[in-house]
Amino acid sequence: MQLSLFSNANNTKLKEGFSLEAVFKAYYSCRNNKRNTINALTFELDYENNLIQLWNELNDGSYQPGKTIAFIVHKPVQREIFAADFRDRVVHHLIINKLNPLFEKEFIQDSFACRIGKGTHYGISRANKFIRKCSINYTKDCYVLKLDIEGFFMHINKEILFSRLEKFIETKYQQKDKELVLEICYKIISNSPIENCIIKGSSKNWNGLPTNKSLFNSPPNSGLPIGNLTSQIFANFYMSAFDHFIKKELGIRFYGRYVDDFIIVHSDKEYLKSLIPVISNYLNNELKLTLHPKKIYLQHYTKGVKFLGTVIKPNRIYIANRTKGNFYIAIQQQNKIIETRKPTKDDLNAFLSSMNSYLGIMIHYKTYHLRKRMIFKHLNGYWFNHVYLSGGIAKFVLKNKPVKKRKRWVTQPKFHICASPANPYI
Repeated sequence: MQLSLFSNANNTKLKEGFSLEAVFKAYYSCRNNKRNTINALTFELDYENNLIQLWNELNDGSYQPGKTIAFIVHKPVQREIFAADFRDRVVHHLIINKLNPLFEKEFIQDSFACRIGKGTHYGISRANKFIRKCSINYTKDCYVLKLDIEGFFMHINKEILFSRLEKFIETKYQQKDKELVLEICYKIISNSPIENCIIKGSSKNWNGLPTNKSLFNSPPNSGLPIGNLTSQIFANFYMSAFDHFIKKELGIRFYGRYVDDFIIVHSDKEYLKSLIPVISNYLNNELKLTLHPKKIYLQHYTKGVKFLGTVIKPNRIYIANRTKGNFYIAIQQQNKIIETRKPTKDDLNAFLSSMNSYLGIMIHYKTYHLRKRMIFKHLNGYWFNHVYLSGGIAKFVLKNKPVKKRKRWVTQPKFHICASPANPYI
């Protein structure tokens, strides 16, 4: 990857450095989600000196991204993850903290991913609103076109990304550390995680993963690792040009995008058909991306549309079958633990994390009876010796956990609350 700005290794142009305060702020925001990982715990043993050393490396130009850990996850789908070292994650937060306010001004309202207040639930709500408005409260015909990009993260062209990012920073970013921000962005984007990675688990874990969903098979100078904050935000920035093309040049009113999954709602089915080659050509020519040929959906709104783990139909939104299936599998995995041993503190925390993640999604939709059936029919009852349900089958809570209430510490009851029509707490 060639770049004129940094092609000279002996570039002596003075750059304003990052403040130590900014590095510490990035560290605190980074550790909120990654504090219990081995890398984070090791870093925190002497975090002040580690941060000062990182600060010096960033400012004197010696910083280079470190090793990554590559592994496969299977939920919600099989996916390749590259986990950066904790100190590199601090750098990612540092850069995003500086650029995100400017990105937010650049992004359209209806790009949903990795934005505060604009996650999956917001995207689902907006898609539902598009259909309702276009159909005039379900009284007129309208159609939904849903498209997907094939191997999105693995085919993001690094040269196009940095070229656009460089122009954006030169124009929009006015702080004194502009040159250093550009330099670190270049190092992050140009870094190839596959050349400096540790494989976690067996190579057999990659069996079944499509070749276009692995960085190990990406085209030259292409691909961002899934798992980095910068990858998520830069990918959104990469697609922002496409968003503006759809909204401004094509003048489409009802359009929304979540990463590489986007929908367009319109009253004319033939018009939506005509958009497919136009969109395909733009993505190919401008961003070196390809529409997924097997994921082109065009139907009348009454047929329902799958979007972000739900199925949107007139006046109602269902949880997708895949989410239900994954919830059932998660319950069975927890049952295996309770059947073999008394759960440890780590087991209980893992139980809460797993179960409450699904309940947290499902409570946004009309799923009370589904939640009740899944838990009371399939979850081993011995778990209720350790946890109870709260808020209308909305959340599992540990028993005997101190809870602050009216400035007094009280202890939760040792009995569990059973869901029933007669119980007002459920």
